[in-house]
Amino acid sequence: MPEKLTLINPPGLHPTSGYAHVTVAEVGRTAHLAGLCPLDAQERVVGVGDLDAQLDQVVANGMVILAAVGATPAHVVRSVIYVVSSESAVLAGAWNRLMASELAPALATASTLLGVACLGYANQLVEIDLTAAL
Repeated sequence: MPEKLTLINPPGLHPTSGYAHVTVAEVGRTAHLAGLCPLDAQERVVGVGDLDAQLDQVVANGMVILAAVGATPAHVVRSVIYVVSSESAVLAGAWNRLMASELAPALATASTLLGVACLGYANQLVEIDLTAAL
């Protein structure tokens, strides 16, 4: 983790499943990534009907975009994960898969996981927004 990031879990709050309640970034520049979608280079949704395949594509896309700005998942200070589902088990499964991926350090900071009704592309099941401190 970059030296200028501090993760805080204040006493008296509920325990987390791997993320911090607060991320303090003492940096001068940030990168705000557009929503990471499960798209290939031809803008096709990969893994139609397969959340795990779509999560893997989102992780791969995120790694490419972070590298393009000279960042790693450890530079991420905020993440929001959108999953098309209202079932807690599906959301927890998505979280667990992401926490086992190379993007996992990005989720250790302030993070939010949301179940939503739909996303922008037909057959899209997941999207992730990231903010990185450079």
